[in-house]
Amino acid sequence: MDISTTQNVLAQRIVEAMIDGFNRHYRLIRRYGQQAKELFEAGDWRGVHDAVRERIRSYDDRVRETAELLSANFGAASIDDATWQQVKLFYIGQLINHKQPELAETFFNSVCSKILHRTYFHNDYIFARPAVSTEYIQSYPPTYRSYYPAQHGLRQAIRQVIVDFDWQRPFEDLDRDVDYIMRAAHQRLGDWPAAEANAQIQVLHSAFYRNKGAYLFGKAINGHQEFAFAIPVLHSPEGKLVVDTILLDNGLISVLFSLSRAYFMVDMEVPSAYVQFLRSIMPNKPTSELYTMLGLGKQGKTMFFRDLKQHLRHSEDQFIIAPGIAGLVMLVFTLPSYPYVFKLIKDVFGASKEMDRATVKRKYLLVKQVDRVGRMADTLEFSQVALPRKRFSGELLEALNTLAPSLIEEEGDDLVIKHLYIERRLTPLNLYLDTATPAEIDHAVLEYGNAIKELACANIFPGDMLWKNFGVTRYNRVVFYDYDEIELMTDTNFRVIPEPPYPEMEMASEPWYSVGRHDVFPEEFASFLLGSPKVRSAFLKYHRALLSVKFWQGAQEKIRAGHVEDFFPYPEDLRFCNTFAAASLDAAPG
Repeated sequence: MDISTTQNVLAQRIVEAMIDGFNRHYRLIRRYGQQAKELFEAGDWRGVHDAVRERIRSYDDRVRETAELLSANFGAASIDDATWQQVKLFYIGQLINHKQPELAETFFNSVCSKILHRTYFHNDYIFARPAVSTEYIQSYPPTYRSYYPAQHGLRQAIRQVIVDFDWQRPFEDLDRDVDYIMRAAHQRLGDWPAAEANAQIQVLHSAFYRNKGAYLFGKAINGHQEFAFAIPVLHSPEGKLVVDTILLDNGLISVLFSLSRAYFMVDMEVPSAYVQFLRSIMPNKPTSELYTMLGLGKQGKTMFFRDLKQHLRHSEDQFIIAPGIAGLVMLVFTLPSYPYVFKLIKDVFGASKEMDRATVKRKYLLVKQVDRVGRMADTLEFSQVALPRKRFSGELLEALNTLAPSLIEEEGDDLVIKHLYIERRLTPLNLYLDTATPAEIDHAVLEYGNAIKELACANIFPGDMLWKNFGVTRYNRVVFYDYDEIELMTDTNFRVIPEPPYPEMEMASEPWYSVGRHDVFPEEFASFLLGSPKVRSAFLKYHRALLSVKFWQGAQEKIRAGHVEDFFPYPEDLRFCNTFAAASLDAAPG
């Protein structure tokens, strides 16, 4: 057997092992989606949260297993360059009729990153850009179901949409809920659809599961008109299913996919087709974010980084230190023309921070694993990121070399950052408040306190609650984004400051009482949060309870009792129980 034949045989065996590793990974991902339906039917909300955490770990576990297998069985790290090129070519051949080719390409890159030095990370060895199209991949069952109102009427079509999800738990009153849907749709859309034979409703085949809800996504099509919709289905207090509302506003539907929410679990044979459908109803939502919110975070990161590299080719501005108060743990920079911030863990923290790099990384991982309830910005975590050195400002380069020299390395014209977090850029709340009107301050402070309360109910204590650690989104929602001091509520000891033995001890520089590592004294919050008169009155109007230990201990008791709070990613006044249930139901149109 000649050398080229030997190379081909070895390359083929590596490819078979690689594809087997990916297929096993995606079978498990689909199983999580199938399990989500079972957990929803059973009302096992703790099981839902556990499944989300397990799924996040699943990808890295499969990549590590595959890389170790290739190293042990084929000596992958010492394979010559020509063989690696053959591996990539043979791998492409395996993806021609594959149902998840884009995910399989990313899996290939992840395994290679465990084996090869980063100098191999270009087109000859990995998938720097897609090699296989994801257009028109057929799936069974099809990606979406179609319903034709002209055949049996709009009401029957809507009812059948819901029935076809075949949940093994009865509805409280499905006919009532269909009436609610009809009424809400009529209020928003008028008499659509007309009786044209080709008017149709398209609904994604699998429901999307998150926390206590199942979500149906679809669109109604009538000629050139298209109307997107989302229908959340929940459990009633008695444990039966109810349709909670119908969302007919594209902006509200888009918020369901906000990166400040927990990821969905959904069973998809062809994920690219689901993303394409979702893009048709949310054209402004980046594809990378849709993959991330579908629980395919690594694919989201791949597409994000490709977008970033493309943006760098067509822009000229420089990376600069992010505006705002510098943190004691993270060095933050941004590219003004790109709506994200880039965060590194400093080599040396401020004197008041008693933690190390590993602890900070655990905190950021925790944020990905918990329900972010729309109040914590998600992060994309990267390693060995090569960016053009000339795009870094002199001030930023000096800061990197001073504050995080262990994390940077020069390689040719690039600056390689060994570990990096990336988040959507928000307006720091402290800067927002500096220029806000009285009405804007009132709303922002209301949002700030609501964010803290909702995080507490989700078992997250922010730790450092300073205004600078929160940001304002484009929807004027306040979210938390500084995670180095977060703790689980159940790991925190909320205490009342004891009375001093002698009055003069209140003036001492040191406290007269012992303070444990996890002790928190809510009555102290006012001293560092309410120094500004323009925020103090709004805070006390809305959130005085946050200064009392009673609120915090009460939240802890509910969590320890197993209570899982309801968080609605849409306005509560849209819920049918608030809009229609209390009023007599008029005859629905259609």
